[in-house]
Amino acid sequence: MNGHLLERRAQKIRNLIAKRQSHFTVILENVRDPHNIGAVLRTCDAVGIREVFLVYSDQREKDRFVLGKRASSGARKWVDVYEFDAIKTAVDTLRDKGYEQIWATRIVEGSKSLFELDLSRKVALLFGNEHLGVSDEAAALVDGNFVIPQVGMVQSLNISVACAVSLYEGYRQRKLKGFYDDSPTLSPDEQQKMFEYYSSRELVRYKGKTAIRPPEIKP
Repeated sequence: MNGHLLERRAQKIRNLIAKRQSHFTVILENVRDPHNIGAVLRTCDAVGIREVFLVYSDQREKDRFVLGKRASSGARKWVDVYEFDAIKTAVDTLRDKGYEQIWATRIVEGSKSLFELDLSRKVALLFGNEHLGVSDEAAALVDGNFVIPQVGMVQSLNISVACAVSLYEGYRQRKLKGFYDDSPTLSPDEQQKMFEYYSSRELVRYKGKTAIRPPEIKP
């Protein structure tokens, strides 16, 4: 690209950034299967989520975690992934970033329906391990629990499917608020900084340059 993005490519990136959501994200706690994680990242990119948080309190799970390009279909390039060794550190980080609510997927007494949640707020959704679900420690740190309404015999969904259903409900609510159209959640200055960040990633690919750090979004 001779140090510059082609104009058509640059405009596509600007259009993508205009629809990025400032405070809508996913936390994955000890999720093992890289294909599940890759599917989650693809959905996150599809609905405009710009950052995802992975927690591996079990070092053995972290050691096994390798997310390749094939698993994420290139979404990793457009979604920043942050890893943590402790769920409390991850939750504290999100609170500091300005997230107002964190909801965990758990089938317990008092759990709300997904469709009762206000996903147009500054919100994060927590999904637990494929077999053990959300840990007790994580459950004690979140603001509440939610379930995806189902009428089948087996009351469970694959984690990547559950995440996709939940995120598209968030997309629906945020679309109604205009967050993907005339009321973007990123300011013009934040969009420009993100464009510079994504552009630097393009130059990493084409020119071997060093990418700049992802921009901080105001709480």
